[in-house]
Amino acid sequence: MTITIKTDFINEEEIKKSRFICYLKRISSEEEARDFIAKIKKEHWKANHNCSAYTLGDRQEIQRTSDDGEPSGTAGVPMLEIFKKKEIINVCAVVTRYFGGIKLGAGGLIRAYAGSVNHAIEAVGLVEFINQRELILNLDYSLYDSLQRFLIDQKIKISDSEFLSDIKVKCFIDEEKVDEVMNLLTETFNGKISMKKGDSQQVEVEVLS
Repeated sequence: MTITIKTDFINEEEIKKSRFICYLKRISSEEEARDFIAKIKKEHWKANHNCSAYTLGDRQEIQRTSDDGEPSGTAGVPMLEIFKKKEIINVCAVVTRYFGGIKLGAGGLIRAYAGSVNHAIEAVGLVEFINQRELILNLDYSLYDSLQRFLIDQKIKISDSEFLSDIKVKCFIDEEKVDEVMNLLTETFNGKISMKKGDSQQVEVEVLS
């Protein structure tokens, strides 16, 4: 699966009087990640820490972290571990901390930074990228109602229809299901519907928790 956050997001919480502000951003390059981190650091130059983590690539090939002055391994890595655990790609997190006077200890810091990212992700939600293929159908008017029922049963939405001498119907189907649907159409309508594959597209589908 290819999963990322639904949209850019900000979430703030207080832990033992320290403010933790988590900024999440979808990214497509390391340059974009570095620019985003620099932007947050500039906005919060008075903060005690602006810790960061990001991952890029369909298999999380690129992974970077920064503790920004917190004890080594207590901020950036725990933040990154949330991305790895949830298999989230192409995302950058910056957690800004304003110290409230109470030390959290190494374990407390790890929980705070990881929790800040996790809570932000839970609040914004995730999407999965699905590859789809257009299927173009040509059929007689007498078959249209039956085709509509078939598509509803298969949870396939019609993207476009043309009503001329016959009917042309276009719909997008998950790439991995196209051949199965084409075989079902042939079987159900005894080969009376002509079919061909069209363009491909990538869509975002909400990941339900």
